[in-house]
Amino acid sequence: MVPHESWAGYHPSMYELFEHTADLGLRVRATDLNTLFAEAAACLFSAVVEDIGSVEPRVAVTVELSGTDREFLLFDWLRDLLLKHAEDHVVFGKFEVQVRDDGLTGTAWGEPFDAARHMLAHEVKAITYHELKVVRDGDEWLAEVIVDI
Repeated sequence: MVPHESWAGYHPSMYELFEHTADLGLRVRATDLNTLFAEAAACLFSAVVEDIGSVEPRVAVTVELSGTDREFLLFDWLRDLLLKHAEDHVVFGKFEVQVRDDGLTGTAWGEPFDAARHMLAHEVKAITYHELKVVRDGDEWLAEVIVDI
């Protein structure tokens, strides 16, 4: 390819691509799966909002998911809440989850984002599958999720 005259002074060696990690890990421990999934959502929104306690439970969003793989259920639960946050500009601060053998039902309570009351901590762009885990660890459950910020 021959450079166009308007490309005068263009030097490909003046830029480069490099690897950059823009991730944040969430680690949650709980005695049962219901609490684990609820705490994982609280952990996610504590990464979004500096003071999750400032979020009032004015609106409720219910998420119904089917599936048997706990990691995929956790991923989908958090992804659905993050999508609701992004699309409807709502932040959540209270969560209840019922994990079943065939899926889960989760409810998140929150309110529309209010810049005067809610300081944003991170812009969480996505939930990732990278190193995603939900495992039994002794007498408790452990979940780890990496989010893209």
